[in-house]
Amino acid sequence: MKINIKQIFTYLFILIPIFLITGPAIPDLIITFGTIFGMIWLIIMEKNNGLFKQKFIQVSLIFWISLIFISFFSFNKINSFQDSIIFLRYLLIPICCYYFFFINDKIFNYLLLIIFLAVIFVSIDSLYQFLNYTSKNGFGKDLIGFKSNWYGRLTGPFGDELVPGSYLSKFGLLGYAYLLYNKKFNRIKFAHTIYLTTILVVCFASGERMALATFSLALIILLIFLKNYRVTVLTSCILGLLLIFAIYKYHPFYNDFEVIDSNEFHQGLKIEKKFNCEEDKNKICSKIIDIQPSFFKIIKNFNTSAYGEIYLLSYKMFVSNPITGIGISNFEYLCNQIDEYNKLMTNYNCASHPHNTYIQWLAEGGLIVFSTFLIYLFTIIVLIEKNDGEQKFKILSIVVLIILFWPIMSTGSLIKNWYGILVFFIIGVCLCLSKLKINSKY
Repeated sequence: MKINIKQIFTYLFILIPIFLITGPAIPDLIITFGTIFGMIWLIIMEKNNGLFKQKFIQVSLIFWISLIFISFFSFNKINSFQDSIIFLRYLLIPICCYYFFFINDKIFNYLLLIIFLAVIFVSIDSLYQFLNYTSKNGFGKDLIGFKSNWYGRLTGPFGDELVPGSYLSKFGLLGYAYLLYNKKFNRIKFAHTIYLTTILVVCFASGERMALATFSLALIILLIFLKNYRVTVLTSCILGLLLIFAIYKYHPFYNDFEVIDSNEFHQGLKIEKKFNCEEDKNKICSKIIDIQPSFFKIIKNFNTSAYGEIYLLSYKMFVSNPITGIGISNFEYLCNQIDEYNKLMTNYNCASHPHNTYIQWLAEGGLIVFSTFLIYLFTIIVLIEKNDGEQKFKILSIVVLIILFWPIMSTGSLIKNWYGILVFFIIGVCLCLSKLKINSKY
């Protein structure tokens, strides 16, 4: 069987959820060359003259143009123009997914299977690492051999990146779509419960609070709107909460320490871990460790927390440059270069970005980019609603977008490779999912 270049890029796009586990390099190469090929094929080979009449594509281009426009007014124009121009490759990901790579139901079913298997793998790997724990060294190696450099946080199979919870919370419901789409799995409700419960538990074990919060929110929304699966979702919530309670009560990580000091600063919880000495098992040794402060400690003293200072700095940057912002990828540059901004970071070094998607667009792109970004999101939601797929898949698509773009949470930067690819690839998958109908073959 001959495999042409279109099939090669299609298979590579299908494997992006797996390649994202390896880091940003391989996915970046695939989406860069894949989107270029996809657009050339659509415009030249298929002579799709109506492509640019599609509102979603028009809005995507307007959003991109707004990034370039505000770069003329940026402080560091090189940074802004460079990252604004190449940002186009992210915006082309959902376009190519929706109009080119995943238009075939069989291909899209393979994609959902890959996502499902990737989620299962990350879950098992992270749970193994979570159970591989000692008081002295924290969580041990995962199945591949990676070990976290941060005490109390899991890496899973992501090397030195602490993102297994983020990955699972965002891809988890797309993997769940595979169970709903394939009739033989759709009838096995027990499998649904185990799947959703596992993701919820791993999000908790990962130490990523936003992953746990957003996936919990997603389950609550599904409980309300996914009518035919309420019992399954409710059972998953109850079972997940019971397991989390049991883990919190009996896993040594949460019980084998004494608090020495607690404050809202980064790594502000100082604890003493006690364990049997390696040289003499009859003696007790101890180790002082700094870990993340409790969520309530941060909220109570938010202004002096890391997020409080970063968000205040972002606000000041926006107020000083409300229309065009300071420029794309200018946040760290201005924080280091301008005393007015630098002095606001009294307890921390300057961050690379504002750690919230909406705040980042306001600070770096001003009201112009912020407005076009909201229009972009609104256009995606309208397109999903207009698609003729089954209601349960449209609901899943909207819920996944809520997880991605819930405003009150810390996020990565959409300008950066790994997070940007993950988010815009998932947008593309959601668009395709919203037009999916049950096929008797699967």
